[in-house]
Amino acid sequence: MGDVAKDLTAGTVGGAAQLIVGHPFDTIKVKLQSQTVPLPGQPPKYSGAIDAVKQTIAAEGPRGLYKGMGAPLATVAAFNAVLFTVRGQMETLLRSEPGAPLTVNQQVVCGAGAGVAVSFLACPTELLKCRLQAQSALASADSAAVAVKYGGPMDVARHVLQTAGARGLFKGLVPTLAREVPGNAAMFGVYEALKTYLAGGRDTSELGRGSLMLSGGLAGAAFWLSVYPTDVVKSVIQVDDYNNPKFSGSIDAFRKILASEGVKGLYKGFGPAMARSIPANAACFLAYEVTRSSLG
Repeated sequence: MGDVAKDLTAGTVGGAAQLIVGHPFDTIKVKLQSQTVPLPGQPPKYSGAIDAVKQTIAAEGPRGLYKGMGAPLATVAAFNAVLFTVRGQMETLLRSEPGAPLTVNQQVVCGAGAGVAVSFLACPTELLKCRLQAQSALASADSAAVAVKYGGPMDVARHVLQTAGARGLFKGLVPTLAREVPGNAAMFGVYEALKTYLAGGRDTSELGRGSLMLSGGLAGAAFWLSVYPTDVVKSVIQVDDYNNPKFSGSIDAFRKILASEGVKGLYKGFGPAMARSIPANAACFLAYEVTRSSLG
């Protein structure tokens, strides 16, 4: 089995593990990010992450936490397959000779390159996911404007294509790139640096599952710590109305969030994002490593 096939298979399994562990946190993150600023004297719809979980389960049952999971389950497999495969190919390019270990700086470059490739897949799928997840938070804010009720991801896609054409699916590509490139550079750099540190000069392929989970979990945290505000900008741009947009672009969205909510507004939903990224990425990297080594 070739390296590409191994990376594709292991990346797919890693992606599925990541999604099953992480999706409920993600739903809460998007609901918190996309809730509108309350009128003066009014409380926000959700007072925080725990409140958003309680309200979601009360209104929709536990299944509400897994809303919008269809599109990412189909694509997270593809997403991680592309991510790990492009990274694997870049590692091969940067190696001085076959089998030589890469420096952490080279791993950072491989992560950044994989981030570019994966942005073109992430942007349209996250647009569909965010519009599905946010519709309940948006509907209460402005019932007239959000009369569109989506039946599912295909329904969102149809609506976007009718309203804005194929380009509409790539709304938010700039902040997606601004998130994926530095984020993956940080994630893979931290992952390899931690593995090397925990191996204490030995071969990292002999690390146990606990060490792999710790490295993967902290690498995931490094991703979000480095790029969180760009993710908030991406979410608000992707749920913005096409015909009557509130934001003219990323910089405009960034400025308006800062002006209306301060720095705090750029970190909306940060708690659930961090709470998710550690177990979800621990699951992803562990599943990837175990699958890849079991393929020989």
